[in-house]
Amino acid sequence: MANSYFKQHPGGDNVFTVNNTKLKFGKGALREIGHDSKYLSLKRVALFTDSFIKGQPCFEMVKKSLNEHNIDFATFDEVLVEPTDVSFLKAIDFAKQGNFDGFISLGGGSVLDTTKAANLYSTYPDDLLVYVNAPLGQGKKVPGPLKPHIACTTTFGTASECTAISVFDYTPLKAKTGIMHPHLRPSLGILDPTSLYSLPKNVISANGFDVFSHACESYTARPFTRRPAPEEPNKRPATQGSNPYGDVACLEAIRIMGKVLVDTVNGVDLENGLEQLMLAGALAGVGFGNAGCHIPHGMSYAVSGLVKDYHLEGWAQKHPLVPHGISVIMNSPAVFKNFAKYCPERHLEVVKAIFGEGVESENYSLENAGDVLAEKIIDMIKETGLPNGLGGLGYNEDDLDALTEAAYPQKRLLDNSPKPEPVTKSELRDIFKESLALW
Repeated sequence: MANSYFKQHPGGDNVFTVNNTKLKFGKGALREIGHDSKYLSLKRVALFTDSFIKGQPCFEMVKKSLNEHNIDFATFDEVLVEPTDVSFLKAIDFAKQGNFDGFISLGGGSVLDTTKAANLYSTYPDDLLVYVNAPLGQGKKVPGPLKPHIACTTTFGTASECTAISVFDYTPLKAKTGIMHPHLRPSLGILDPTSLYSLPKNVISANGFDVFSHACESYTARPFTRRPAPEEPNKRPATQGSNPYGDVACLEAIRIMGKVLVDTVNGVDLENGLEQLMLAGALAGVGFGNAGCHIPHGMSYAVSGLVKDYHLEGWAQKHPLVPHGISVIMNSPAVFKNFAKYCPERHLEVVKAIFGEGVESENYSLENAGDVLAEKIIDMIKETGLPNGLGGLGYNEDDLDALTEAAYPQKRLLDNSPKPEPVTKSELRDIFKESLALW
């Protein structure tokens, strides 16, 4: 392959697979969901949402369209933001009892992920941890195709409508984990920018930084040629390492984020900015849905799972919560700064994409690309009014060991980093320490 980053490695794969959800994008796209359901031969569907979205215009739009096309549906509106094993089980029980032939999810990533799990466990019942990724779960493969699932996102950060991943908090261990299998990927993703208009500033910021880190991590992930080749083609993982297909989507997502994220969070040209951010979210979803994220996301699970008493304006939940995008971006500067040496040319391309035209190239180079990227992210965090690192989320040096121990089992993500050797506990602890204060 012409790109030297993808040179063949001993024992590595030489094939990557493109797996994508069919996507529908545009203002008013939700009005077509009744037709989409009918096209998929659905007659009775489970409509999953949360208590906030149930009171929004987008919910009424979906109900109206389903009724117009005579699609019978029952609503589950008890999805928890940042879902847990407990909330998953409640949703699964609803799905089992309803005799549904398909699923519709309307909400953020938590709703979409909950619906994926409800579809899986109602179609192929088993104990919750059976399908959960090892080492926390057994990692059993999904036996076969699931029922049709139309995923309608009302945020733009997780890109769950594009991915084959479902994530939740496992409360007994205070650890975030998930399920990954190609059959979890929705049948159709609907992205309607009008559903974003009611998002509070901090929610836009958290979503935007999640997208931004998705794209940066996927572009700088280990090459697919360094991932061990599977024993059989159908055992190739859903997230395969950086690859030429994902690269195109990730770089374009990064370019969009560099142009509009800060202004949109601060209310400048809001409707156009939100439309661009939703497009960037889908592009990054295509990228990381095939390539996978790495260290910042692996660390984020610990930051979210061990939250103490942090609350951020914009979320309805009364319990302590570190929103996912914020738990990711607080660690990203230190990761990119310290791991850029393993693929400096890739980090330089990310820097060029962020700054775009008009910035003199002598301001950055292979030698300082990681530093420049880290500084730019920190500037964006400041400009959007987010907390100053993990310390701003309530963590201190006494928490470093616990954070490290919680992040270290996330091998799927850590092993996808550009570092040829495994990431060590010592490295993770150092990054957590550096991330306590960003400025």
